[in-house]
Amino acid sequence: MTYLEKARDFVENEKPFHLGFLPTEQSNPLTRGMDKVFAGSPEDGVRMLQRVDRNVLEMAKKVLASEAFADFVATGTRVISNGGRIIFSGCGATGRLSILLEAMWRSYAGEKYASHVESIMTGGDYALIKSVESFEDFAVFGARQVADRNMGPADLLVAITEGGETSSVLGTVAEATRRGCRAFLLFNNPAEILKEHLARSREAITNPMVTVLDLSCGPMALAGSTRMQATTSEQLIASAALDAVLRNLSGEPGTVDYAGCFESLLDQVESERNVGILADYMQFECGIYKQGGRVTYFVDDYLLDIFTDTTERSPTFMLPGFKKITDNILPEPWAFARNPLYCTTDAMKRAFGNRLPRCLEWTVEDYSRMVGADSPVTANPPKVSLADMMQIPVGNEPLPSRYATGKDAAVLFSFSAPRGELSGAYNKEAAAFAHTYRLSVPFTPEATRMHVFEHLAVKLMFNTISTGTMVLFGRVAGNWMSYVAVSNKKLIDRAIRLISELGEVDYVTAAETLFRAMEDLDAMPPDKEKPSPVQYTLGLLKK
Repeated sequence: MTYLEKARDFVENEKPFHLGFLPTEQSNPLTRGMDKVFAGSPEDGVRMLQRVDRNVLEMAKKVLASEAFADFVATGTRVISNGGRIIFSGCGATGRLSILLEAMWRSYAGEKYASHVESIMTGGDYALIKSVESFEDFAVFGARQVADRNMGPADLLVAITEGGETSSVLGTVAEATRRGCRAFLLFNNPAEILKEHLARSREAITNPMVTVLDLSCGPMALAGSTRMQATTSEQLIASAALDAVLRNLSGEPGTVDYAGCFESLLDQVESERNVGILADYMQFECGIYKQGGRVTYFVDDYLLDIFTDTTERSPTFMLPGFKKITDNILPEPWAFARNPLYCTTDAMKRAFGNRLPRCLEWTVEDYSRMVGADSPVTANPPKVSLADMMQIPVGNEPLPSRYATGKDAAVLFSFSAPRGELSGAYNKEAAAFAHTYRLSVPFTPEATRMHVFEHLAVKLMFNTISTGTMVLFGRVAGNWMSYVAVSNKKLIDRAIRLISELGEVDYVTAAETLFRAMEDLDAMPPDKEKPSPVQYTLGLLKK
């Protein structure tokens, strides 16, 4: 098909992926003009971003006190007591959250219960560190991953989808409930809007085997970037539920005021001292990128959390993703994360809660059976196996490409002074870098069994750092992602809407010009960093 035919097909036949009516896809009035605020004062920009996190607190107070949340905890406790599993499923940011929830449980629950929580990530665990394009558009992939986990009536599915409409995640719901499992469905748009507009969402929400937790907390601080407040709210609710389940299984008396603990966390992250620390650091990181350098984070306990943030920068801001150590063609990622204490295999196992990644080993025949022999996925299956993932050098192996420009930075992250072993390993690695930075953010967490608020603190801080850095770098227009990738149908729709608004053209014209731009960009050599499809399209419109 020509680009015009592809554009018209998307406009006319992909209406279930036209999602501009959803609050999570809309612009937040609290952050309008964010690019100008950051340009005037990075500290004021940080405060503007953080203001939207307070919407999560108001939602959490209601949900944590609800019957649905109490049912979530009681059902989870009963399932594990009876030998079953809680299995989280998600895609993109929520898939990475699902992996994190499993890793937290495995790390803190103890040997008796460690194996009773698992996760399903659309595209397999490989997608933690590199996005797997287009997989979220296929419900059948989610269903197959449920079958691969051999779920049955003794298990509980907890499906998480920020928008409430992700096809692959809803596919896990349909297949798990067909197999006799109960399911809890967490999302961030009003359930009534989803039921009215989207048949796939309506089917899941009205399924009698499904209990809904509606975590609606309004538009994102960065329009459409559901890795921010939407996933923060889901991480808070799901990890609080797991913490309560573990307390029940251990017979601990009393309850935890999770909403109060989250409010304390926000107060600390928003303190003048920490606002200044975050603003100073993002100016440093932006400066490294402006001179053509790259940043490598060195971290131990929170490697998985920072993987999530660095991976999500790729589609959000059109940055190069992680690449295999044998790859000499793709450009080097701007931001990367490593554990200097262990080799890659051991670093991966430690990050995943003492297990190896659970990757997809599907064959061409598998894809053909699921989506047909003529599908682009079948014709060019992604390389997402365990062997592929273990070629991403996240351990302490020599990696001179990270400091090859002579302008690169080594950044050590910690909440306070890092333990001596980590500091020593960092010092050894950092000696080869042109720049070093010890990013230490003071924080006194509320104590929980699952370390709920330490992990949430990392998420809040790195959401702010990565977003603010890219605003300063010029990859945000107002409060919109003007450098967003177009790797699935939802992102294509988001890009068309952004082009329509910024280019002052109708949806159809924006779509036709975007598909022309995508054709041009596909013809570029793979060793070059491609420009933003949105920016390229806007350039075409000006011409």
